[in-house]
Amino acid sequence: MKKSSLVVASLLLLMSVLLAACGGSNANNGNSSSSSPQGGGEGVKAREVTLKLFIPQPRLKDEYDAFIQKFVEKEKAEKNIDVKIQLEMPNADNAPQILKTRLASNDAPDVFTVHAINEIPTFYKAGYLEDLSDQPFVDKLLDSVKESVTIDGKVVGVPMETLMWGYLYNKKIFADLGLTPPTTISEMKQTIEILKQNNITPFLLTYKEAWMPQLFVPLTVGALAHSENEDFIDRMYQDNGSFSEMKGIFEIIDLVNANGTDRAMEIGPDEGSAQFAQGKAAMWVNGPWHAETILSADENFEIGVAPLPINDNPEATMINLSTSTTFVVSPESKNKDVALDFINFILDDEVTNEFYQSLKFNPVAKNHTFESYPWVNEAAEYVKAGKAYQDPSIPQAVKDESGKVLQAYYTGQATQDDIIASLDKAWKDFNKINK
Repeated sequence: MKKSSLVVASLLLLMSVLLAACGGSNANNGNSSSSSPQGGGEGVKAREVTLKLFIPQPRLKDEYDAFIQKFVEKEKAEKNIDVKIQLEMPNADNAPQILKTRLASNDAPDVFTVHAINEIPTFYKAGYLEDLSDQPFVDKLLDSVKESVTIDGKVVGVPMETLMWGYLYNKKIFADLGLTPPTTISEMKQTIEILKQNNITPFLLTYKEAWMPQLFVPLTVGALAHSENEDFIDRMYQDNGSFSEMKGIFEIIDLVNANGTDRAMEIGPDEGSAQFAQGKAAMWVNGPWHAETILSADENFEIGVAPLPINDNPEATMINLSTSTTFVVSPESKNKDVALDFINFILDDEVTNEFYQSLKFNPVAKNHTFESYPWVNEAAEYVKAGKAYQDPSIPQAVKDESGKVLQAYYTGQATQDDIIASLDKAWKDFNKINK
């Protein structure tokens, strides 16, 4: 009996030890997840997240890929989150419709880009923008830039591109011929003649994608609305104006089209950047957002930026100031914490300078210490002299329509009256929907 009792006692003791060990193991695991750093300890399974990004800037894919990889590595190291990125980069022509479809079908990207001036008011009113006012990046923004991404007192985006633009010109060609940027359309005609006399095509035409001829609209309407027709934009939003008041916009459009390169409807931005870098034309009605692709074709190319003359009033020859590409967060994001981490990482002290420099963008934040580019400094001189205006707040739907009808105008399939009627209708339709 004693021997039997001893065996039973031994078994009971062994069972109690095993139970204690199991209980202790569970307790330790619970403590590990609650009290260890966010990165987790060894053996703690990473949280898996898919983050959907919508960035319609395919020309900058390599730069974004490198930046995104750094973000993925940081999330894993510091928070033990394994982030899988689903990146969508349509071209600018298709992007607006694709994004609208996503939003309307409850398939919103976690993080996407909008145009600060043209789209933030509409997207905000529709409830598509998360309030980011309490995020760490906000205090880093320059005050002048912060204003462009603020609505109803709320900061709703991280600005990427602040622009000072008009048209690009080849500084070497201008210097070799003793030319300076013209200040009136008459001077522009003289410049064109000198270029042609020296067998140089004045303008590069790249109208394959409709958003490119569309650039004439903010440049011409912006200049006229800030010099001769100051209440035009306000009246258009009140259905009390017409583009017939802006017929002067066609003078510079016709001048450029008549003195440009061939195959305009076949050339897009990438091929255009390469051709401009090769000296195929002296001027390009475009902005410095193509600096990276131009310099990738010729790293020694000297980019010039000047205001586009639209008539013979030198006071109307001004630089366009704009905040365009801006990152925002969807309120419907299922991984909002990671989405917020991403938009804050854009202005992270350790990576932001290299990132913005790689994109050839301007400084937008107090922690941006990189030196501005020569073309930025050149445009800034016009701004300092008071020769600049804020990008006009034209509905994106009107800009999209203008690109299509200006393509048709170039090919002879639309008249000036057709363009005026189309733009008036597009604006009125926008007003009906957004009253």
